[in-house]
Amino acid sequence: MKPPFAIAVSPTGAGKTRDDHPNLPLTPGEIAKEAAHCLDAGACMLHLHVRRPDLRHSLGVEDYRAAIDAIRRAVGNRLVIQVTTEAVNQYSSSQQIEAVKSLKPEAASIALREVIRSEKDVSNAAAFFEWMYQENVIPQFVLYSPGDVEYYFELRRRGVIPGGRHWALFVLGRYSVGQAAGPADLLPFLDLWRDTPIPWAVCAFGPNEAVCAAAALALGGHARVGFENNLFLPDGRRAFDNSELVAVVARAAHILGFPLAAADAMRGWFA
Repeated sequence: MKPPFAIAVSPTGAGKTRDDHPNLPLTPGEIAKEAAHCLDAGACMLHLHVRRPDLRHSLGVEDYRAAIDAIRRAVGNRLVIQVTTEAVNQYSSSQQIEAVKSLKPEAASIALREVIRSEKDVSNAAAFFEWMYQENVIPQFVLYSPGDVEYYFELRRRGVIPGGRHWALFVLGRYSVGQAAGPADLLPFLDLWRDTPIPWAVCAFGPNEAVCAAAALALGGHARVGFENNLFLPDGRRAFDNSELVAVVARAAHILGFPLAAADAMRGWFA
């Protein structure tokens, strides 16, 4: 039997507004409703961005708690909730770390180049990563380029990143013209990753999101989709909501004979 394929969804992002899409979920209630639809479509994880009351990006603990509580009321524990530490030029490395430590979420995404901006940040990051390991907060290290993959391995060699209980996200297309990814963009990441026994996933900017997710599926990874990076279905139509983007990738997995991972199965990867 083929291994389960995990679909995560990032329904909101840090900067999009309803000018970008009228159905962009922004409030805790809207995000919770979208979470339930995405669960039904095949997602097992929600990558969570939250907003302040003025709808600006937030890492505020109370903003996060309001959204997490709403999601849990809607779906129980059937989705892994992964919070973001994305800085968006608003938060320092120490503020990102403090947000996670104060919230103590189930999972968090960490962009290495945002938490470690210079060598002076390394010791604090090492202590933070060790805290996450000990507290069973699942990190996903966000890697935007093959250079970030090389830096990840350097930090592993130096003992800054513990050896297990984490995974990676390869971001495709951020630095491409028009931020439009293609499946070939995954290959330089995998050339460096090779036989590393750490789970990985991709997210892809632009309308080739589903094609990139299918490439990850075929090559042994997982995928994240959603309005944060893409608003369009493979046929060029704008998706009505995030669950349509999830459903496209879920259908691809079904056609190729891959079962979809449930949230508890994903949790088991990091036990």
